[in-house]
Order: sequence, then C-alpha cells, then structure tokens
Amino acid sequence: MKIPFGNLKLNYQVMKHEIDQSLNSVLNSGWFVLGRQVEDFEKEFAAYCGLPYGAGVNSGTDALYLALLVSGVGKGDEVITVPNTAVPTICAIRMAGAKPVFCDVKEETLLMNPDLIRELITGKTKAVIPVHLYGQMCEMDTIMEVAREYNIKVVEDACQAHGAEWKGLKSGNYGDAACYSFYPSKNLGAYGDGGMIVTKNKVFSEKIRMLRNYGQKERYNNVVEGINSRLDEIQAAVLRAKLPHLDEWNRRRRDIAALYRRSNNNPNVKHPVEKMEAKHVFHLYVIQIKNRESLQRYLSSNGIETSIHYPLPVYKQQAYSQLDVSNTHCPVAEKAVTQILSIPIYPELTDEEITYIIDCLNGWEG
Repeated sequence: MKIPFGNLKLNYQVMKHEIDQSLNSVLNSGWFVLGRQVEDFEKEFAAYCGLPYGAGVNSGTDALYLALLVSGVGKGDEVITVPNTAVPTICAIRMAGAKPVFCDVKEETLLMNPDLIRELITGKTKAVIPVHLYGQMCEMDTIMEVAREYNIKVVEDACQAHGAEWKGLKSGNYGDAACYSFYPSKNLGAYGDGGMIVTKNKVFSEKIRMLRNYGQKERYNNVVEGINSRLDEIQAAVLRAKLPHLDEWNRRRRDIAALYRRSNNNPNVKHPVEKMEAKHVFHLYVIQIKNRESLQRYLSSNGIETSIHYPLPVYKQQAYSQLDVSNTHCPVAEKAVTQILSIPIYPELTDEEITYIIDCLNGWEG
C-alpha cells in the first residue's frame, strides 16, 4: 500500500463541483482583486472565529508581519516566540525590524511555556507570538495575564490552527489579533498563497486594511506607507466553498487522531497530548521516538510517507546565524526536534489506510 503524506488532488476531486462553480463565478465576474468574494470571506471567516473583523492578505507570513506593525513593533524591538515553529514566524518578526527572543516549550505539548515568559521580558519587548503548533492552541489565558502585566501585545500565530479552541474560544478572542495561513495543505487551504488577520479591534483591522493596499484609506489617498499584500478573489472564492466543510474535516482529523492513540501498542512511540481545556484540530499528527530515522525508514519501506515539522530550532538555521542567541536556553525544544515525526493525517484517509498505518507503527521494533 502507498500512502502519501498529503493528497490535495483527492480533496479537489471530492469538492470538484463546488470548487469549479466558485472559480467560474469569479472568472465570469471580471473582478479579481479586493472584490465581493474577499469581502464576504473576511466576514464569514471572522464570524467562524467568533470575531467581528477580518482582513485578507496574501499569506500567513504577511498576516503576522502586518499585525506586528499595527501593534507598534519596529526596529530594535523584541518579540518573544518559540524556536520550534516554522521559519515564517521568524521571517515576520525580522520583516518588522525586530529581534526574535526564544521561549522554550512544554514537554507534553511542545507549545510555548507561559511560566518562562516573564524572565525573557526586557524594556525592548513589544509583543509575544504564541504559536498554536500542529493544531493545538497555547495556554492563552495564562499568556494574556503576563502580557497585560507588562503591557505588551499578543499576536497569535494560528497558521496551523483553523478551528482550534482553548477553553471554548477560538484564536483571536484572546490576543490583539490572530493570524491564519491558507497555504494549500492547511486544514482550510487555498489553491495558492493566502492569509487572514482576525481581531476584535476595529481600529486594528482598519489599519491593516490600509497597510495591505499601499497605505490607501481610499483610492489614491495614501495616508501611511503600505505594501501590496492582498488576498485575491479566486483564492477567496475557493476558501468560501471550503469553509462550510471545515468543522466536518476537523472532526475527521480528530477521529483519526483518536484511532492512532487508542490503537497504539508500541511503547517506543509517544503520541501527542491534547490538553483537557483544548480542542486540537490536528493539522499535523506528530509522534516522538528516540530512533526516528529507523522508524522513518521502516514506514517508507512500507509505503508510508512521513515528514518532520521542524528538524531544527529556528535559531540554528543558517539564515539566522547573525542573531545573538547566547542567552537562549531551550532544552525541551532542542531535544524534541530530534525525535518528532509527522505521520499522515487528512480527512480523505480511508479506514483501511489508517489501520495499515497503525499496524506498521505497532509492528516496528525500534
């Protein structure tokens, strides 16, 4: 049996009629940038998150970047985040001119450890970016207590957490804003790049709308320096067609995750932990094993494709070798990145394929 890590083609085939109708409606409209599709999707996705405002941009990276700018982050400032995130989180901080400061994670969830934030705050700290990694939200109420105490902004990186919750609330209901990516492989994915910033702050949203479109308040009236970062009509139409299915797809991901956990008979495989207060949407299913290369080879030999998210703490990437990380101490993250392995989890996996993956995991002898 051959099981790819993901199968975006299959997702399109399942939704072909709806997707084709949506695309045709845009093509026949003749309007391709900042039109009705984007406007409606902004409202619909914000409402899905339980928030009044959404602003579509061209990527999750730009969503984080613009949210930081509106939060007052600039050259010489510091932004606290985690080291085991995707590089785009750090790209956004650097684009804003700020320095990333790395907070270690909790061993059980690999999410930001709120107990360590205070010791990292300096007079230069302007914001915290908690990363809702793999589809599970961070302990946002605790993080917000620290942020309020020190009067710093909180921008939630929800790029892997479409539909996830912490204590019954989706991301964006805690921080100053939450940023989403609609990269094709996300739980809610476009057919290209796309992103969204959701917030409860009207002024925050209005400023982002100007910044994403050359700083225009209205056409040819540029009141601030901005950039070109707009979600296009075609991607918005695709996302509008998919959004009503998101909860159903997330339920399937959660069901698959439950099967993986319940059926584990291999003591060498550590499965992810879902906190009692959380609703994990399993964008990725990340196990931990000491002999990762052996398991990865074994699964590959049995036709199961895997991946690693992510193999290095960001501060060990060559691109960021210029950063001063002499005071960085993240032993939990550094250990975890040597043991994590992502196995297939997507709604289109069949029960037969899931059983096959489970049998292979249980059959591996370490």
